[in-house]
Amino acid sequence: MRPEQWETFKKAARREKLDKVPMALIIDSPWIPGYLGISHMDYYLDPELWFQSNLKVHKEYPDVIFVPSWWMEYGMAAEPSALGVKIKFYQDNTPNEYHTLSNIEDVENFPEHEVENDAFMALTLHRIRMQRQRILDTGEILPLVTSRGPLCTAGFVRGITEFMYDLVDKPEAAHTLISLCTNLIIDWLKAQQKAMGETVEGIFILDDIVGFINEEHYMEFAHPYLKKICDAFPEDWVKIYHNDAQITACLDHLPDCGFNVLNWGKQTDISEVKRRVGNRICLMGNVNPLEVGVRGTPEEVRRATLDVLEKSGGEGIILSVGGGTSPGMPRENILAMLGALNDYNAKR
Repeated sequence: MRPEQWETFKKAARREKLDKVPMALIIDSPWIPGYLGISHMDYYLDPELWFQSNLKVHKEYPDVIFVPSWWMEYGMAAEPSALGVKIKFYQDNTPNEYHTLSNIEDVENFPEHEVENDAFMALTLHRIRMQRQRILDTGEILPLVTSRGPLCTAGFVRGITEFMYDLVDKPEAAHTLISLCTNLIIDWLKAQQKAMGETVEGIFILDDIVGFINEEHYMEFAHPYLKKICDAFPEDWVKIYHNDAQITACLDHLPDCGFNVLNWGKQTDISEVKRRVGNRICLMGNVNPLEVGVRGTPEEVRRATLDVLEKSGGEGIILSVGGGTSPGMPRENILAMLGALNDYNAKR
């Protein structure tokens, strides 16, 4: 992400008036290796290939703001791996996580975490330090630190189904696990900030598991922990929340956590989201990422893009897909989104 792109993103996040609606895409290892025709293992383990892959994508789409910018990740492995989750790697896919907490009460016996030294967190931080100056030398910056959210991390540690039962059957133990994950995430984000340096001015939290629970459970098991994460960082930082599962139960409450950008899924139409929270949070979305972004024709992408833009009214929005960029989204469909956006902006 170039400095001027970050300035645009910050203004949009703060709902300042912009001459043009910007476009941003979340890109990481689910999309990049397939798009470039390289293996996931090489992307994770070959530092030069990782650097050149990100550089190529950034140069290919100079008008797209890529979030979080040069994302150093191993799929969703870093956060749960620090709490003992087994990670399984593949040549041509992102890693899988296998939960290891068979009895939730055993969370009381977990050792203290050390993000600088634990599992894939330690490797990620080392890779950030290796590449940081080289990234800055391209003229781009690293403005965002990133983490899976507390319920997502807890679900990987415990197992999603088991964790859902725990919320009902063993709420006290569930709170203990979520609290542990929350503290881990705050430490993890701060360690990334230290490794990346002074260009960091925001956090990016991804937690789809929040979309699996009702409003009552959201207020008890998610909201206080998401707010604690936001409160751990400066008030003027940009705080982005991603959840491409259901957001109906949490939608009205997310701005109160401290988030000022919401990236959400295809399930909830932008007109409904804007009606409920549009004047309290910047909306980053919401073109259907799979049925349209991957499987649609360029004309279908164009129509879907214009539909989102028109329903947004061109205010308080960063154009994106409804979630991360899905594996298989082709160049022609990204260009179709950009083309529709340019036409829309020209008419404003």
